[in-house]
Amino acid sequence: MASLVLVLYKAALNVLYYSGLYKLLSPATRGEGIIFTLHQINNDPVEDFSPNSILRVTPEFLESTIQTVKAEGYDIISLDELHDRLKTGNKSNKPYAVFTADDGYKDNRDLALPVLKKHNVPLAIYIVSDYSNHQGELWWFALEDIIKNSSAIQNPYNKGEVLEAVTTEQKFRAFDKIYWPMRRSNQHEQRATIREMAKAHDYDIDALSKNLVMNWEELRELNKEPLITLAAHTKSHFAIATLSEEEADEQIKIGMDIMEKELGEKATHFSFPYGSNCAANKRDFELVKKFGFKTAVTTRKAVLYKEHKDHMMALPRVSLNGEYQHQRYIKTFLSGLPFRLKNKWQKLDVE
Repeated sequence: MASLVLVLYKAALNVLYYSGLYKLLSPATRGEGIIFTLHQINNDPVEDFSPNSILRVTPEFLESTIQTVKAEGYDIISLDELHDRLKTGNKSNKPYAVFTADDGYKDNRDLALPVLKKHNVPLAIYIVSDYSNHQGELWWFALEDIIKNSSAIQNPYNKGEVLEAVTTEQKFRAFDKIYWPMRRSNQHEQRATIREMAKAHDYDIDALSKNLVMNWEELRELNKEPLITLAAHTKSHFAIATLSEEEADEQIKIGMDIMEKELGEKATHFSFPYGSNCAANKRDFELVKKFGFKTAVTTRKAVLYKEHKDHMMALPRVSLNGEYQHQRYIKTFLSGLPFRLKNKWQKLDVE
């Protein structure tokens, strides 16, 4: 059930594509390269009520995207090579693309890896240590499941309000009424609230990470794959900008330490959970420098420019998600034009 904002944004992308503007202006807007964000890769049918389907793409779309990126003249490189090209200059003079995936879902190994190996494409996977310990709360999936299996639900952010959830439209309305306050709330209260909801609806929230996310034994095996880089994504997947500096430090350091203990090597790349402007800001970009990461990525939408060499802890990414599974969108994204327009023609968004 697409929002008006999404409908309008896709319409704008279509105008840029079919008018040819994306191609005409690409030499001025394309920049050095692009980092793509993935989450889940699977072939599950999209049900009528699937608000989190935006977080998944099919293996076929992943493969066609790789083919498009290569056909457009891009090198597909690792995060380490991206770091080197930004820091020392892109001597090949070819644009480059990097593929990344957040959270460590099992389908990254089962369905994405065969595609990556077929095309010799590196992938960086950012690991949340709690999830790989099969702890913590994948709260956005839990909320979807609870609403999917309910005909009515108590709104935890408006005591006494019961949200009808019989029809698909009602379920989407209930999801939006709870999701956004939950997304923006104190991170500890957020997790306590979803656990209370799970208990009230007899829902096993602890089974989610066990079913969806790779454990450390699986990650150790995956780490043997030369195309895979395992990187850090904090301990608990809290929005760093909402935390005190002390707790933000803890979330990053503990996540790193657990990864090093389990994998036998230190993570050298980092991804901010959620990664939006309200989840990672200038304070946080400065904060992560002391941990020695080569790069840190956000979900601020933009391509990479030479100027990003001075902002390696605030690199933008472009989401590959369920709403944009057409190659015309990929070609338009590669041009960088939609993001320059959104950012009022500014190359950098690093505050």
